[in-house]
Amino acid sequence: MHLLIPAAGMGRRMGSPRNKLLLKLRGKPLLTWTILAAMQAEAISWIGIIGQPEDFHDFQEILADINTIKPVQLIVGGSTRQQSVYNGLEVLPLEAERVLIHDGARCLITPELFNRCANAILDCQGLIAAVAVKDTIKQVDYSGLVVKTPDRTHLWAAQTPQAFDAKLLRECHEKGKQLNWEVTDDAALFELCGLPVRIFQGEETNLKVTTPADLYFAEAILQQRGY
Repeated sequence: MHLLIPAAGMGRRMGSPRNKLLLKLRGKPLLTWTILAAMQAEAISWIGIIGQPEDFHDFQEILADINTIKPVQLIVGGSTRQQSVYNGLEVLPLEAERVLIHDGARCLITPELFNRCANAILDCQGLIAAVAVKDTIKQVDYSGLVVKTPDRTHLWAAQTPQAFDAKLLRECHEKGKQLNWEVTDDAALFELCGLPVRIFQGEETNLKVTTPADLYFAEAILQQRGY
């Protein structure tokens, strides 16, 4: 299975002037933990890391410190996550029929989740890891007034990995580019194109490290895992 890791973002909400994936978590960059999980996942055979050229030296140092037993390719990203994934899809090896996409900032993913996701996509065209929403969600207007309280029975919080038929996802990205669609994940492009996306049980610990508080929780989770 082929894996793309978008890793081109900045750490504005983290208060960092550089790529937040280079921040340290228990002595290792965030991106290191993501790559290690992918290396340990038997289902992953190829990894593409999508970033900005100014970060490639740091990425290469990370890879040099890891036992990279699988092919890894550095791919130049775009100005948005959507553009970066599009660039990644353009350089996928020709034999790639399915593709997993996993945000580098979700550095607590386990190899087991990668494996389960890679197995599940063999039976469908698109799926996303997600967890059921526990909190009551409020929809508000621009003034901050509550306008609706959705039934949380039908609400799931999307995570990554997200997995797709590679040819179909390329077509969705092409259409999105032509019609100037702006989305925050690849599943949204699939949905806009009328293609089915299945929910796949994610992991409660598979949080996205975005703020300093997230670093604290990630540190505690890794410590509990024995790292």
